Amino acid sequence: MSREDFGLFGVSVIYGQTTALSSVDLAVVPGQVAALIGGDGAGKTTAVRALVGLVKVNAGRVGRPASSRIGYQPEGAGTWADLTVAENLDFVGRAFGGTYRPRRDELLEVTGLASARGRLAGNLSGGMRQKLAVAMAMLAQPALIVLDEPTTGLDPVSRAELWRLLLRSAVEGAALLVTTTYLDEAERADQVTVLDAGRVVAAGSALEIRADFPGTVAVTSSPPGTNHAWRRGRTWRIWVRDGVVPDGAVVADPDLEDVVTAAALAQREMTR
Repeated sequence: MSREDFGLFGVSVIYGQTTALSSVDLAVVPGQVAALIGGDGAGKTTAVRALVGLVKVNAGRVGRPASSRIGYQPEGAGTWADLTVAENLDFVGRAFGGTYRPRRDELLEVTGLASARGRLAGNLSGGMRQKLAVAMAMLAQPALIVLDEPTTGLDPVSRAELWRLLLRSAVEGAALLVTTTYLDEAERADQVTVLDAGRVVAAGSALEIRADFPGTVAVTSSPPGTNHAWRRGRTWRIWVRDGVVPDGAVVADPDLEDVVTAAALAQREMTR
């Protein structure tokens, strides 16, 4: 399988009368981390489930390795509550076969779970369950690792430690796809795909997305009278397609959050 063969290529998924994904392209390259971002209902979970073979696609092509070479952490962890931490990992290790214990012990150390190896997964905190689920997905050193919001519920230090683990797996040659709601995490990825209502509204590196988005973002302290505005902290952001900034607003240097929001607004305007 070639480097370009992991991912979704023109994929559409339809549930009844609802189009969950519409002609989505999403490449996941060995040796890189791809981030998939978007709000609730954007289609992120449908996309990752289609990639690992849990959702049937209505159109397009899915490229993935054999199931034995896929590591998948679903939304909501995906651990067995009545097994201990070590037993969860052993179950996965035996299912994949081969020598896995050295890798298991290494993952227990780097995720900070070594001291909890005898604790039932159902008795772990939410953050610890997330780390266990990620370790389970990585245990067999699969060719494709797909993680659905793996850092949800983690403190900032644990998030940083987990990302170091993800980046190391990419260096070892795995192709990683991570969905996240944290845009600072998306900045660390090699490639970012932004979904809104099942459609790709932006794709590329974080720098490319910031450079290519249409229009201008401005900042104002008072609520603007436009639908192209959103609140951030104590100020408001305004997206202006034609570059004409309203009175009282100041042009901003947009970050990825601004760009993602503006891209979604631009897409919705085009589809009206």
